[in-house]
Amino acid sequence: MPFTGPAEDRLAIRELIETYADAVTRNDAEAWGATWAEDGQWSLPDYPELGTTRGRPAIVAMWIEAMKGYPGILFQAWPGSIEVDGDRAVVRSYTSEVYDQDGATKRDRGRYEDVCVKRDGQWLFKSRSFRNMHRQG
Repeated sequence: MPFTGPAEDRLAIRELIETYADAVTRNDAEAWGATWAEDGQWSLPDYPELGTTRGRPAIVAMWIEAMKGYPGILFQAWPGSIEVDGDRAVVRSYTSEVYDQDGATKRDRGRYEDVCVKRDGQWLFKSRSFRNMHRQG
C-alpha cells in the first residue's frame, strides 16, 4: 500500500514536500534549508559533478550555487507514496519543473526517493535521492 501510517503524519509530510517546492519556486534558501534535517544527505546520481552532499549547511550552500542556473523556475512536487513507521517515513515524490535557460524554456520531470524523520514534532528530509525521468528543451 503506497500510503500507510497516521493521516496527520502523512499530511505533515505532504506539506513538507509542498514547502520544499514553494521555496524552490520563490528561490528562498532559508525556507528550503528548513526542510532538511541537520544531518541530511542529498544525492544527485544523474549529476555526477554534484554527487552526494551531507549536512544541512553544505546542502544549502550547494543549492544556492545551483539555483543560479535556474532563473524564474516553477517547481511543483507531489507524493507518490508515503509510508510512515513511527518517527521515520519512506517517501517517493515526483517533480515537474519549468524554467528558462540559455534562451530556451526547459521542462524537467523527476523522482525523489526520500527518508523523512520526525524531530521535535516536525517532519524533515533525512535523505533525498533525485533522478531525472524526462527532460525537454
